[in-house]
Formats: sequence, structure tokens, C-alpha cells
Amino acid sequence: MNTSRNNAFHDYQGRDLSSQTAGTISGSIQQSPTRSVTIIPHMDRTIGIIFDFDNTLAPDSTSGFLESLGLDVEDFWARRVQGLLAQGWDPINAYLYEMIRESQLRPEHDRITRQRLRAWGEQVEFYPGVEDIFSSLTDIARGIDPEIDLEFYIISSGIADVLNASRIRHHFTDVWACDFHCNERGEIVHSKNIVSFTEKTRFLFQISKGLIGSEARTQPALVNRKMQSADYHIFFENMIFVGDGQTDVPCFALIKRYGGSTIGVCDPDHPSKWEQARFLVTDNRVESMCAADFRPKCGLYKNLSRAVQDIAQRLAASLHT
Repeated sequence: MNTSRNNAFHDYQGRDLSSQTAGTISGSIQQSPTRSVTIIPHMDRTIGIIFDFDNTLAPDSTSGFLESLGLDVEDFWARRVQGLLAQGWDPINAYLYEMIRESQLRPEHDRITRQRLRAWGEQVEFYPGVEDIFSSLTDIARGIDPEIDLEFYIISSGIADVLNASRIRHHFTDVWACDFHCNERGEIVHSKNIVSFTEKTRFLFQISKGLIGSEARTQPALVNRKMQSADYHIFFENMIFVGDGQTDVPCFALIKRYGGSTIGVCDPDHPSKWEQARFLVTDNRVESMCAADFRPKCGLYKNLSRAVQDIAQRLAASLHT
């Protein structure tokens, strides 16, 4: 066994990054003579809380949108999408393709457009307590030390136009989700960005390195550049990941491996989903599994609060020593 390679990998945030795909990045990186990207500087006082969206912060927004179009949602997933999975398709690519095909089969006035997706996003309803959780967790951290910051992110296999139009979007530093390419009439015609399984972990690395915002999107290879540990924006040990299912497993594994916190969420109104999500606990992917209720005194609120407190206390101690 090549133990030096194994040790270097495990030392990713153990401050020895000699064999990582990361070089010193400070201030900005020049990838070409005319294009550069600003990197958020290292902060040893920042906690990152990363959420999935569908079935974590809100009921499945894609199914809700399809239902608003008059589609048989069960048929869409069980027959149309599942039929593609039986042929070896990626699950996320499959549902995006079926949405495009559905749009193309419709009369021109009834096709799926970016405008319709955004209009649906404005209507999305959230699980109880979601709209208050951001300020509550920030208050908890700053109650421990006013110098500590919280940043919130979404990494989702849902549809970016829906998520970005939602009324909680302003709470998030950045959102990564699936995108459609649209024609001149705004109709969806092709998948543009697909966020699926291990692809989600790429954005955890971007958060860790401070590669945030629209500039970073145009230079995706920057995430592979070497970086000194002192220049990282948020260490994985200072992250909390909250999600509900299969596509979140790589993120759960990565965050947990490097000392961060992982919390599973399940919709209390759908008992079958609890059975589907049981593996997150039995496989030790998450530290706790909670009903999707973010109100104070509920289990999810308590687990999130405890995770923030633990990280904040550790950061506060390091800030003042």
C-alpha cells in the first residue's frame, strides 16, 4: 500500500496539503491574461451551514411544479424517469431530460419556460420554522462570540431557477443547483448544469476555498488549484451539512470524515420516506435523523443549535488564545 499517498489524503485539512490538488491562492488567481476570480480570504471565525433544498427545507419543489402543470407526478417519476434509470441513465439527468421532453410535447403557449419556473419558485412553501432558522442560528453563534460569522449555502439536485426565486434566497451566500439552457423564447431545451451525487462535493470544496459567486462559475477548474491551509475560507470541521437522501450521501461522508457535523431530515407527513432514509442512520452517514420541523423545541432545531454551539465555542477559544 502506498501509505504516503493515503496519509496525504487524510491530512487534507490536517494542515499538510503537500499532495493535494491545491497551490497557494491568495487574493486572486490569474487563469488567463484577461480573466481572474476574486477569492474570499481565509476566516478562522466562520461557520458554514449547507442545506439540500427539496425535502430538506421544503417539500419537493420539482414535483410541485410538475403538478402545477397538470402532470401525473407519480407517473412522471415511476414510469418515465424510472424507465430511463432502467437503461442506465443518471437519475438527475433523467428527470431533466423528461422535463425537456414534456415541454417539447406541449403546445407552444404551454411549454416550460424560465419564467414559469421562477414564478413557481416564488410560491414555494417551506417546512415550519425555516424562515426563522437563519437569524436564530446566527444569534446563537454570536451570543458565544460576536466575532463569529455564519454563512448559509444550498447544494441541490433541484432546479436553480426555482430555488433562486424563492423568498429565502437572500439568506444564502451562494446556491448551486441544476440549470436549463433556454432558447430565445425562454423555453427549456437542454440541461446546462447537473448537480448529482459526488458532483455535490465539488461545491463543498469551493466553499472551503472561498470560490463563491458568478465569477467562480465561469472558471470551474479553479477548485483544483493548490491552496495553503492558512488561506482556506472555511475548514470542513467548521461545516454542518443538512440533507435528506441518496444524493447527499457523498457530502455527508466528506463532511463527517473531516470532523464536521451531519444532520438528516425527513418529511414527517410521509412515513415511507422515513423507511427510505433509515440507511442514513444505519450506515452512520448522519449523526442524527430529525423530522423536517425547524421550530424551537423541535429535534431538528435542537440538533442544529447544538452543532452551531459546539463549533462556535471551539472557534471562540481559538480566537482568544
